[in-house]
Amino acid sequence: MVNLRAWLAPTPPGADLITDPAERRLVRLELLVVFTVTLGLSGLSSLLSLLDALAQPTALSQQSVAINVPQADVDVLDLLKQLVGVLRLTAWGALGLYLLYRAGMRLATIGLDGRRKGRDAALGVGLAALIGLPGLGLYLVSHAIGINLAVAPSTLDDTWWRPLVLTLLAAANAWAEEMLVVGYLISRLRQLGMRENASLFSAAVLRGSYHLYQGFGGFIGNVVMGLVFGRVWQRTNRLWPLVLAHTLLDFIAFVGYSLLRGKVSWLP
Repeated sequence: MVNLRAWLAPTPPGADLITDPAERRLVRLELLVVFTVTLGLSGLSSLLSLLDALAQPTALSQQSVAINVPQADVDVLDLLKQLVGVLRLTAWGALGLYLLYRAGMRLATIGLDGRRKGRDAALGVGLAALIGLPGLGLYLVSHAIGINLAVAPSTLDDTWWRPLVLTLLAAANAWAEEMLVVGYLISRLRQLGMRENASLFSAAVLRGSYHLYQGFGGFIGNVVMGLVFGRVWQRTNRLWPLVLAHTLLDFIAFVGYSLLRGKVSWLP
């Protein structure tokens, strides 16, 4: 029988502790710069969007927000702008990986090597199932009780490239988030001596922060997802399953919604 309490406990840190005061200051500055440029700034913008929604005369549940929207009126320009978004997200994740590599970490250190393809894939699918259905339920309940906006994962026009772009956006978004918020952030916090539970909670709250534009349900759901994903990484030291699981979740949300929009009554 699996000892659940032991499994949930984090493994000892694998990153070398940084003790030099000057280097520690540089790492803190690096964290500030990276997340100001990427997801931290997104979190601040998301908070302001939620405050703006709360200031409106209508209830949150009567308002809506879209994630993937048209970027241009001309079809080919819209496609190119969507691909630029894919490139931006991919570069964000690559930045985190590059900085860790420059700090002496290799792909295997954070679980991005290819040694366990089968087990990584199985774990990724399992994580997607574990998070997906409860996450959908939380969203529907949150919207029903008035603490979440109606979220449209995609309002892109019905073009030939829409499924391809939404798939690429799902993969790029998953790569950027899991690389930065789990692989990069927790690794750096380990090097600064932060305890595993504290770094896990910090990463989860950051993940929730840039989903605040969806409402309080989006924040809570993503904090829970962050706690689960972060702990799985701390226990297994495998990042690929998280990237795969997140890709599957976003693919189902983005592409599934675009196909079901206006065809089912239970979607807000």
